[in-house]
Amino acid sequence: MNRAFNRKKDKSWMHTPEALAKHYIPYNVKFLGNTEVEAPKGTEVVKDAVRKLKFQRHIKKSEGQKTPKVELQISIYGVKILDTKTKDVQHNCQLHRISFCADDKTDKRIFTFICKDSESNKHLCYVFDSEKCAEEITLTIGQAFDLAYKKFLESGGKDVETRKQIGTLQKRIQELETENSELKHQLQDLEEQLMIVPPAGSISTKPLSTDMFDMVPFSAVTPLVPKMASNGCPPPPPTTLPPDTRKDLFGSEPFDPFTCGSADFPPDIQSKLDEMQEGFKMGLTLEGTVFALDPLDSRC
Repeated sequence: MNRAFNRKKDKSWMHTPEALAKHYIPYNVKFLGNTEVEAPKGTEVVKDAVRKLKFQRHIKKSEGQKTPKVELQISIYGVKILDTKTKDVQHNCQLHRISFCADDKTDKRIFTFICKDSESNKHLCYVFDSEKCAEEITLTIGQAFDLAYKKFLESGGKDVETRKQIGTLQKRIQELETENSELKHQLQDLEEQLMIVPPAGSISTKPLSTDMFDMVPFSAVTPLVPKMASNGCPPPPPTTLPPDTRKDLFGSEPFDPFTCGSADFPPDIQSKLDEMQEGFKMGLTLEGTVFALDPLDSRC
């Protein structure tokens, strides 16, 4: 490994100061990942991180996973790692948090840098595969450091404090955007619940519960309300017919053999019916006499 900032004095920088100060230098590389390291700098520290991430990438490649491609944007403010398709920022490593940068002389494709995470305060080593331009990217980061240091001396240290304040504000903006997104989801859930619950006073369309015979149970307390017709007109009032006491349960007149006319039966049958009727009347008379007696009378 080679420290990026120990360059020869006679070697000129590759980019103009304006390109790094007002814009950024992009590079398309493959991102092997990042891993936590124990020290903020050191060649052996970086070698161990590279071996570890290469082994993990080899396992993922055997499982059919490809190494993700990312875009690096290098400027005097830091190194941004973006998705090549969506341009979403995956990592934003501020320049003053980068403590070490190196490229592998045995493998021209690999370069790394160590950056202190702003949230966990842990040192993370980022490893990239750059298609044989690792030294160029390392020198570009070294030029960004050189320009940032000169700007720091010119501003008397105020520029660094300003960048820190800007970084804090950007982090706060990101937190507020996340909170705003969560509140939008909660509001959407509440609106969906209000659409499901019917407003007060509205007619419920829930079907009435039925018994085991698929009939609506009768309740004298809550009588059934007649439903509206399909055309929107109210149903006609129920028609109540006067009860006919002369008909039985099946709608037929009850049979009385003693009230039938003489023409209903033959003469011999009619005579027998007359005798039975007379006997029935005498039984009623005797029965009335028995019930009229004093129950305490010993002669009964």
